[in-house]
Amino acid sequence: MAAPQTDDLANVASEEIAEIDALVQKVLDANLPEELKTRSLNMLNRLKRLAKYGYFSKEFEPVEKFIGWVIRIPWGKLSVDNLDLERVQKQLDSTHYGLQGVKERILEYVAMLNLLTKQEKGEPIEPINSVPVASGDPSKPVLPPEVLAQPPAPAVVAEKPEVKTNAINKAPVICFVGVQGIGKTSIAKSIAAALGRKFIRIPLGGLANVTELRGVVKSEVNSEPGQIIKSFIRSEVMNPLILLDEIDKVSKENSVQADVMAVLLEILDPEQNYSFVDHYLDYPVDLSKCIFICTANNLGGISAALLDRLEVIRMISYSDEEKIQIARNYLLPHVMDEAGLTKENIIFDDDVWPLVIRPMGFDAGIRQLERTLKMFVRKIAKKIVLKEGSSFRITKDNFKEYIPLDIGVFS
Repeated sequence: MAAPQTDDLANVASEEIAEIDALVQKVLDANLPEELKTRSLNMLNRLKRLAKYGYFSKEFEPVEKFIGWVIRIPWGKLSVDNLDLERVQKQLDSTHYGLQGVKERILEYVAMLNLLTKQEKGEPIEPINSVPVASGDPSKPVLPPEVLAQPPAPAVVAEKPEVKTNAINKAPVICFVGVQGIGKTSIAKSIAAALGRKFIRIPLGGLANVTELRGVVKSEVNSEPGQIIKSFIRSEVMNPLILLDEIDKVSKENSVQADVMAVLLEILDPEQNYSFVDHYLDYPVDLSKCIFICTANNLGGISAALLDRLEVIRMISYSDEEKIQIARNYLLPHVMDEAGLTKENIIFDDDVWPLVIRPMGFDAGIRQLERTLKMFVRKIAKKIVLKEGSSFRITKDNFKEYIPLDIGVFS
């Protein structure tokens, strides 16, 4: 076989260098920390030298992959918190019925963040009415209630490096503890919406390897950042509200469980999380501006050291009366909207609700209750499509017609 021509080698090298130059420009355009930017540019300069000797293809892919991850991280971008207690109260009430004790604890938490933030900025601590009031009628808000109940879209600003303290870092880490279906995840979402924070959920149930959180080193075949770094990329800010879901359900293998608990401790401990090192990036990342919320079914699988960092809020089961209110005012409108139905299409008599709720009395959560309502809605949707009517009333006499008798709910 004839040896490659010098011109051909030169053309290949020229194309490869052009690809490297494109990556260099991406690094220069990104808002990377100086140390990380310097390291990335050094890696690319080394690639340029290798390209001249034909070793480019072997080295290019892992470097390109690393640069791709690094420039996607939203370095320096932060959302602006809305710490108005009235708005937080409205948001929680609009998504969750009851749970007054839990809501009160959350409001206390936000109030503390409010005061710490003012202290951090050197602002005076004084009562502020954050609801705009129309002139001539002090009791009438300028914005309608449905607008006030909805949080504004998270605003994103550049991080101010001169601020050295961090109010979030002084606040305890909330851990909601309760049985499945009680609303732990949904109330965390509601808190994020009320504060104007991006919401990211990291499920830890069955986590079998600490690299899921910590990342895999670049030398490994399947190298990539861990879920903490990926949460910044998904949220596009460096201070999302991150839900660490089911922290009590990580792998029960002693070595794995101990490693995961140690990493969680580093993530949640304000004395450590300002310099969290992901193994893939091999660069300290500040987690102190994030709000972390944990959930667990029980506290048995959590290490004592980690538990000491958590502010435990227990969520008890709903009463039947609370379930009736939740089903009527929250779940039913939601499932009807999902099915394309309106309140004119389906009407429940008041005395039907105890019959629907009672078989769920031993279910602490509301997931099965929502499934039951979806059975009603699907049956009625089918009747409407088959032109058997357009409005249906559910009564004590006919409600079993809408529920399959073999599901064991009404026995």
